Amino acid sequence: MRSDRLSFALRDGALTLPENGDILVMRPRGDDSLAMLPKARLTIVQGFRPDYDAIVARGYAVFAQRPKDQRFAAVLVCVPRAKAEAQALIAEAVAAAPQGLIIIDGQKTDGIDSMLRDLRKRVPVSEPVSKAHGKLFSFRADAASFADWAAAPQQVEGGFQTRPGVFSADGPDAGSALLAAALPQKLPARIVDLGAGWGYLAQAILARPGVKELHLVEAEATALDCARQNITDPRAQFHWADATSFKLDRGADAIVCNPPFHTSRTPDPALGVAFLHAAARLLAPHGTLWLVANRHLPYDRTLASLFREVEEIGADARFRLTRAAKPIRQPH
Repeated sequence: MRSDRLSFALRDGALTLPENGDILVMRPRGDDSLAMLPKARLTIVQGFRPDYDAIVARGYAVFAQRPKDQRFAAVLVCVPRAKAEAQALIAEAVAAAPQGLIIIDGQKTDGIDSMLRDLRKRVPVSEPVSKAHGKLFSFRADAASFADWAAAPQQVEGGFQTRPGVFSADGPDAGSALLAAALPQKLPARIVDLGAGWGYLAQAILARPGVKELHLVEAEATALDCARQNITDPRAQFHWADATSFKLDRGADAIVCNPPFHTSRTPDPALGVAFLHAAARLLAPHGTLWLVANRHLPYDRTLASLFREVEEIGADARFRLTRAAKPIRQPH
């Protein structure tokens, strides 16, 4: 675990923090222990709302995006599994701490070995600390050394803007495209796009007549920023929120959803199940859920317990489309 490597490196002398100055921590998980770091000097950046909320609850100073006017003596980059996002974070870290100490930490399953090889081609890197199925190492550099790694918007099919690290950054994913094509030609007035990403499904929803308001709910701040760029229709409302706990003032007429089923490389069907429970809770008694999910995911029993009407409306080799209507009110 990250805390094991940090504690060992600090105790063993493999890592020495600057005596003065603020320390930036980029993209730690909500359950990562940072107790070995000086809390009063920490600024944490985490744009994934569930992790953000968990870290805030522990009393840390947390931001969805890095404070651009602040400079740091050291930066800890918690390497994510998307390589383009990891590179962009490192470029941002160097820009935030020119010639400061840049600490890189990550799991083998998230590509830390490959990142170490790439960094050694650019800058002198400390001897890595290998522990708990991961590595930790550090270096110093100026921003120019990593200018080509800096995050930049990219245009994908349909004219949408995405950024490194967001889900399906290279273009619309096949499941969402299948669901967009299957939506009825007319939709009801009040709709929630649950797990809206960068706005692909939102555009398809708003193209249907009948829609008066659309709530885009997305936990990843970067993805929601892209959605704001992609969806300029005044009927759209944007919510940076954990979809599983999001609340509305009154029930929605419909929910459109392509739920995630992992937050790491390990699939977690319970996450998708939590989205289904949230959808049933957010819908009005007459409401309808339009759902796409991988065929292998075990959602049938959950849907049957949450909705009075459940029907498969389409499928291909990978995905299944479901219409579920009239949520069953669950006892509190």
